[in-house]
Amino acid sequence: MTRSTSRRLRSWLSSTLHGEGRDGAHSRREQRKGWTVTIHDLSGFPVAAAAMVTPFVPSPGSWLILQATGAGPSSWKPWARLEAWRERGPVDALGYRLELVFDSGPHECAVPIAESSISTKRGGQFVIDPATFPEAAAGAAWPFAGGFVMGSTVEGEGRASRPTVQVGVQHVTCMGDVAVFVALSAAVDLCMDACKLFSQRLRKELCQDQDE
Repeated sequence: MTRSTSRRLRSWLSSTLHGEGRDGAHSRREQRKGWTVTIHDLSGFPVAAAAMVTPFVPSPGSWLILQATGAGPSSWKPWARLEAWRERGPVDALGYRLELVFDSGPHECAVPIAESSISTKRGGQFVIDPATFPEAAAGAAWPFAGGFVMGSTVEGEGRASRPTVQVGVQHVTCMGDVAVFVALSAAVDLCMDACKLFSQRLRKELCQDQDE
């Protein structure tokens, strides 16, 4: 893991897992940083999370997807990095790129596994599948054995979203495996709002503090 990623991870763990909230945002621009999603198992133990680790999107590594490998803050390990951006042209869309993150000695190794776009008006599907990823089809290193990995629904802008997540059974060995995919789908869903123009309002459930 790089030093910058380590600092961001420590900062997120300090503010989230120890219950220290951030100061309330004072503008729509500030509402779009510091979002986190934590997935708990049936006993209430946190097993996966997604954290926006850069102040604004788009920027490299906008989201960090984490998986808990044990108890305590030190057990959280980066699982993937999600980048998202707004594409403007004939079709207004949310572009995204997902990379799995591995520690390789003193350096971080990232393997791209998904890259595409979703219509901001109609929404669509976020998918991890070698059949839909050109680099996998070209013979690049593919970290998953056996076909379809996961998919989730994404609503268009301004719509209340309840993502439906599907995971290939061959990629599930424990609760944590499912949890990271759920955290990832939540991050993709939030990107639809995070990548909006700053002149546009966020969904009601994301700007309650501002309304108050």
